[in-house]
Amino acid sequence: MALEKLQVLHALDVAETQRYHVRAVVIAGTGFFADAYDLFCITLVTKLLGRIYYHVPGRGEPGRLPPRLEAAISGVTFCGMIVGQLLFGWLGDKVGRKKFYGKTIMLMIMGSFLSGLSFGNSAGGVMATLCFFRFWLGVGIGGDYPLSATIMSEYANKRTRGSFVAAVFAMEGLGVLAGCIVTLVFSATFQARFGVPAYEDDPAASTPPQADYAWRIILMVGAIPACFTYHWRMRLPETARYTALVARDADKAARDMSRVLEVDITGEPDKVESITRDRGDYGVFSRRFARRHGAHLAGAVACWFVLDVVFYSQNILQEKIFSDVKWVPRARTMSTLEETYRVGRAHAIIALCGTLPGYWFAIAFVDVVGRKAIQFMGFAMMMGFMLVIAAFYDSLISPGRRIWLVLMYTFTFFFANFGPNSTTFILPAEIFPAHLRTTCHGISAAAGKVGAIVGTFGFMYAGQKADGSEATETGYPSGIGVRASLFVLAASNVLGILFTCFLPEPKGRSLEEVSGEGGESTNRDDADDVGDSQNLPL
Repeated sequence: MALEKLQVLHALDVAETQRYHVRAVVIAGTGFFADAYDLFCITLVTKLLGRIYYHVPGRGEPGRLPPRLEAAISGVTFCGMIVGQLLFGWLGDKVGRKKFYGKTIMLMIMGSFLSGLSFGNSAGGVMATLCFFRFWLGVGIGGDYPLSATIMSEYANKRTRGSFVAAVFAMEGLGVLAGCIVTLVFSATFQARFGVPAYEDDPAASTPPQADYAWRIILMVGAIPACFTYHWRMRLPETARYTALVARDADKAARDMSRVLEVDITGEPDKVESITRDRGDYGVFSRRFARRHGAHLAGAVACWFVLDVVFYSQNILQEKIFSDVKWVPRARTMSTLEETYRVGRAHAIIALCGTLPGYWFAIAFVDVVGRKAIQFMGFAMMMGFMLVIAAFYDSLISPGRRIWLVLMYTFTFFFANFGPNSTTFILPAEIFPAHLRTTCHGISAAAGKVGAIVGTFGFMYAGQKADGSEATETGYPSGIGVRASLFVLAASNVLGILFTCFLPEPKGRSLEEVSGEGGESTNRDDADDVGDSQNLPL
């Protein structure tokens, strides 16, 4: 129980909610606002890109991105995120959480701005440079995941830690909504200013030259919130848990937290030395880690993977559902800018009615009912709504019943966010020891983005009608259809429920108690693990 007597950590665990807590949420949350804006706004402009760069004169339908290219534009950002999550997660444990906190935001600023400046002598050239810049944007976004989650969890008190970390992640919902609003504003403004006709009335005039500015501006706006948070990130002190338990500088940890908490704290270097010596510096690939945290890492990795397969598949299937319920009419009946407006409006409705309330409920209840209970419930409710939608899909898309389809589909997003989309972000920042915390969070998050790639690529094709009737219009081969895809996704949620059982419940417990660094849950292994602590340190 030595860590409970370490004054600086005890002070953090029992501190009342103060100004520095709110400040940390705003600093980390503003970055996540920018993350979400940058990540999801590309979905709002892909149809615009297809009309501008892949229009075929004389064709009855507007141009659209080739299937592989559409998947690649989304997938390349996820690939960058995987690199960023693994790299900055590892660096966060090696050199500190704060050291690269500003670097990730700089990558995001440059990636957003340069994406809007994508250039080339041909359509393929523009798309290639767009993919290149969005890869580096993804590296910055990915690095933000383990660093923001860990910084917030290590600053928070044990009573409301889950709510604080959830509040950081909830800024993602506001970022998604902001992307929709910016898209609505610019598409409506351009449409009103230039009076663009529908494609079926005048194919050439339906995509005015000025539309090429619209998507670029929408992408570049994502750099603005990231710029605002850079200065404050650089002024944020290193977390006391990293300084004391990893860097082993007890006096600096005490000085930093004395200034933040406005109380006198003693450094206690002898206790820190004793604690870190007893713990050892075992790595992720050691037998000691496998015995103590292997099941936890497997649970975190698997749950995040399953969640992102389901979550990002829902985003892909949205286009089909919006079309089936007539929120977005046939492309040829609209101008380029009107189609962009209608897509943005449909996404905004889902964000307002399902996404944002889900995040707010997660903030309110994560420290009341616990992370695991919310994660169990979220996977179960998503599975239930998807099964009902799939079972009655053909009936629900008929006139007079579409509102029920939209309502149930919105509830799947609500329970994704008041469920595993929030808790898979929170849990890895709490259940691993300080010297491996950002590494393990990065590994878990990277597994999620592998799932996002599977969901994006797989269900972009799987969602097409099985009879191939959409092949001429979309360019995609036949798939299994939306209904069958929803059955597959519903079944995937069962895996999430099962792997949640592998995770501990951190509610109301200190990070050291949860991770076993306090000596209580790990002493029995110390005699066996002395030799293992040096095995393959990461």
